[in-house]
Amino acid sequence: MNYAETEAFLFSQLPAFQRDGKTALKPGLKNIEALLQILGNPHKDLKLIHIAGTNGKGSSSHMIASILQSEGYKTGLYTSPHLKSFRERIKINGTMIPEESVVNFVSTYWQLFQDIKPSFFEITVALAFDFFKKEQVDIAVIEVGLGGRLDSTNVITPIASLITNIGLDHTDILGNTLEAIAKEKAGIIKKNIPVVISEYDDITAEVFKTKAEELEAPIFFAKDYFKVEKVTRKETLTNYIVDDSSKNNRLEIALDLNGSYQSKNILGVLTLCKIINETTPFSISVNSIIAGLSKVIKLTGLKGRWQTLHQKPLTICDTGHNVHAFTELMQFIKELKAGEIHMILGFSKDKDLKGILPLLPTDALYYISGYNSFRSSDSEHLKTEFVNANLKVVNIFNNINEAFKSVLSRAKKNDFIFIGGSTYLVAELNQL
Repeated sequence: MNYAETEAFLFSQLPAFQRDGKTALKPGLKNIEALLQILGNPHKDLKLIHIAGTNGKGSSSHMIASILQSEGYKTGLYTSPHLKSFRERIKINGTMIPEESVVNFVSTYWQLFQDIKPSFFEITVALAFDFFKKEQVDIAVIEVGLGGRLDSTNVITPIASLITNIGLDHTDILGNTLEAIAKEKAGIIKKNIPVVISEYDDITAEVFKTKAEELEAPIFFAKDYFKVEKVTRKETLTNYIVDDSSKNNRLEIALDLNGSYQSKNILGVLTLCKIINETTPFSISVNSIIAGLSKVIKLTGLKGRWQTLHQKPLTICDTGHNVHAFTELMQFIKELKAGEIHMILGFSKDKDLKGILPLLPTDALYYISGYNSFRSSDSEHLKTEFVNANLKVVNIFNNINEAFKSVLSRAKKNDFIFIGGSTYLVAELNQL
C-alpha cells in the first residue's frame, strides 16, 4: 500500500474514538503491552515526559517540546487527536513522521498484530515509541489520550510527569465528579517519579497527594514555585511577568500561544522545567525556556489552540470543548473591546450543554455548524437548546467553512469571531 491507502486502512479497519466514540476504547494495558513486546519494548529505551489533564495537556506538551528543542535536544512529541494529518500525532523537532515510516511500520507488523486486534490509538502509540527509538531521540514528550490510568500511553516510566487541569469532561468514561476524574488522571503517577500539578484545587489536590504518597513520588504544585504577576496581550504574543519564588526574581516571557488559560499552563511548564533540572541528567536554561515559549507554534507546528485565523475582524479558533474551556473563553470576551461577537459553534453529542450554554453571552450572535462525524450533535437540536438558553441563533450550517464564509461577509472589522466547541469541527476548517 502507498501512504494514502495505509492511512485509510488504519482508519477503516481499526476501532477509532474519533469515528466510533467510546465503543472504540479498549481499557487496560494488555493490548499495548502485547504490541510493544512484538516491537522489542522500545519505550523502555527512551527518556520520556508524561502529560495528562482535562484541559491544557496539549498546549503544555507543545510548550515543553519547544523548550527542549531550544535547548538542543532531539525531541519527540506524541499528541492526539490530529487535526489535518494523522502524521501530526508523531513529530521529532516539529517535523511529522515521514509517510514512508508509517507505511513500513504497518506493512512490517500488521500480520503480527492480527491476534491482538488493536485499536487505532494503540497502533499509533506503538508506532510512536518504535519511531522515536529508531530515530534515537534524546527525549520525548508523551501526551495522554484519554484519562490516564488505563490510557495506552501509561505503559511508560517517565523521568517526570505533569498533570495540568481537572475538569468535567468525558464523564461517561472517567466519572462524573472531579474526584473520580482526578483518580483516573493520577494513574500516571509512578513510583519515585516526580509529578507536577499545574492547577491547585482542594478536592483534586488530596487525590494527587494520596496517590503520590502511596508511590513515594515527589509531588510539586506549581503555585508554590511560580506566580503570574502581569499579563499583557498583543496580536500574536502574550507577555507574562512571572515571579520565581525559589530564586526571588522575575521572568519576562513572551508566549506565542494566546488564550487566558495559558497563564495556568505556563506555571506547570515552568515548574516541570525546574524539577527536570533538579532531578534528572537533563539541563534546561532560562534562555531556552524563554526562546522555546516564544516560538511554540513555529518549532512544533501546533494548530487549533487559540489560533488566530484573521485580524480584522479578529477571528480565533480553539479546540476547547468543555465547561472549563468556555469559562476561560468568557473571561477573554469580557476583557475584549470589540463590536459584535459572532460565535460559530458545534458540539459532540456527549458534551455538557447544560453547563456550557449558561456561560455564553446573551448579546452575541450564534451560528451552529455540524461536522463530518456521527458524534456531531444534530444542528436543529442544538438550535433548540440555544434558543431555550436565550441565545440568538442567526443560522445553522452543515459545514464549518460555509458558516465561516457567511459570518466573515457579515462581520465588521472591529467585531470578534470565535470558532469552537469541538476538535473535529475546528479540524475541518480550510484555513488551518
